[in-house]
Amino acid sequence: MTSMTPTVHDLLGLLDELAPFERAESWDNPGLQVGDLSQEITRICVALDPSLESLKGCVREGGQLLLTHHPLIFKSLTSLDVRTYPANVLLEASREGISVVAVHTNLDMARMGINHMLAEELELQDVTILKEMGEKEKWGLGRIGSLPSPVPLSSVLQRLKGILGAERLRLAGDLDKEIRRVAVVGGSGGSMIKHASEKGADLLLTGDVGHHDALEAKALGLAVVDGGHFLTERLGLEKFTAFFRDMLKERRWHVDIIFLEEETDPLYWV
Repeated sequence: MTSMTPTVHDLLGLLDELAPFERAESWDNPGLQVGDLSQEITRICVALDPSLESLKGCVREGGQLLLTHHPLIFKSLTSLDVRTYPANVLLEASREGISVVAVHTNLDMARMGINHMLAEELELQDVTILKEMGEKEKWGLGRIGSLPSPVPLSSVLQRLKGILGAERLRLAGDLDKEIRRVAVVGGSGGSMIKHASEKGADLLLTGDVGHHDALEAKALGLAVVDGGHFLTERLGLEKFTAFFRDMLKERRWHVDIIFLEEETDPLYWV
């Protein structure tokens, strides 16, 4: 088999195999955000957010496609004002000839997606789906598994800081609590607290945990670590990028893939 240069259409097909777009949440909008399906792609740049900074990074790296986790377009647009987001990115992408594609909740659900990668990084054992969606073929949101041996929550926190690259973490729970079963939901997972508790988790790692989420977790005796939306998803996305690179090589597609390292969390501690 000779190598070939894939088009945007080809790449969407591969992404659909790895993370079927039909499995995305009903409110979501993954897939092609802007671009030309027939455009040939020799370099892909990957970022969590389709920000103007990410797009400029893709231009700087010589990419023709920006692959992001979060969609550029979530709701209907009534105008394209260059002073506002996402219009500024849409117009700049068109001007630079860069296609933008998103894999969002369909990647969260996927067998080798964001949550699978988080569980893998934590070296969880006997990993299963936290909230199952499929009937014949099992798929769904979040993952849950066991640590090799029980350890105090304080020890888990130190490890999580290193894995996520976080200086600080928000916690609801007792530092002396013994942790064995861990659930992970990259991004915003406060709504998964009840599922984690029912599945026997001692700890839930996620982001965007609200005040009332923390109260619910406390009542259920579940420890919750809020690692932030950005960090909990970016780690999984970086690992997925490596996996996607291997898939491209298997198909003998002539395309490079670059993870944009300079991307930063729009929220930060002061």
